[in-house]
Amino acid sequence: MSYNVSDGGPSGPPCPCCSVEIGESVRGEDVYIVQSGCGEINDNLMELLIMINACKIASASRVTAVIPCFPYARQDKKDKSRAPISAKLVANMLSGFFDIPVDNLYAEPAVLKWIKENIPEWKNCTIVSPDAGGAKRVTSIADRLNVDFALIHKERKKANEVDRMVLVGDVKDRVAILVDDMADTCGTICHAADKLLSAGATKVYAILTHGIFSGPAISRINNACFEAVVVTNTIPQEEKMKHCPKIQVIDISMILAEAIRRTHNGESVSYLFSHVPL
Repeated sequence: MSYNVSDGGPSGPPCPCCSVEIGESVRGEDVYIVQSGCGEINDNLMELLIMINACKIASASRVTAVIPCFPYARQDKKDKSRAPISAKLVANMLSGFFDIPVDNLYAEPAVLKWIKENIPEWKNCTIVSPDAGGAKRVTSIADRLNVDFALIHKERKKANEVDRMVLVGDVKDRVAILVDDMADTCGTICHAADKLLSAGATKVYAILTHGIFSGPAISRINNACFEAVVVTNTIPQEEKMKHCPKIQVIDISMILAEAIRRTHNGESVSYLFSHVPL
């Protein structure tokens, strides 16, 4: 399927509106739209909603949105008075177009594969969460690898600024692998890496599902003690990798492709929760 996106109508001056035209018939078809919530997030989200609507009114049999990085995913709870839960708002906006189940895909199988293939000392490692909220994530990975886990308790002065860190667990004479869902300015993971080294870790890696890398993130990573900072390609990283040789990428395109194939054929997607497609 091809489509065109323009910034205005056929006449008159350009406007900031997004106009989508599906380039071929989708009547009766099973349509999958891949759109990540990165870059110009609001523009991309609006484009996704308009594309879904265009396919629905063009009589597509089924429309599935494949969103590698969910827009506003960080705003998933009310952390202060009068704060919005923007992730829930986006979910409601999407479900307003198609009321079907949502399958959450996990990077854990791909992360396990990367660790085993790229860290020779992985059997002598500790999986570390940079905050208490990621405890479930790191315990799952640690159990699968049959290694120990630890977590870092952090207290924030304000958003994106950490005041104090306390390590809970042992990393002495071990490789420490920080695992988190995303990194933005990278202040937290860089401070965590220093904490792990001071606690006796021999090497420190960071594995993150979504690498946002805004503001001073790249310079912080370059100056930090990481052996590597590993992210998936839910967000394009080509430009960031040019300026930071420590960044490595796990390709999750096969996971998305297999999820689409299984959804289209009515097969279980839960297989991908514990396996990497070949």
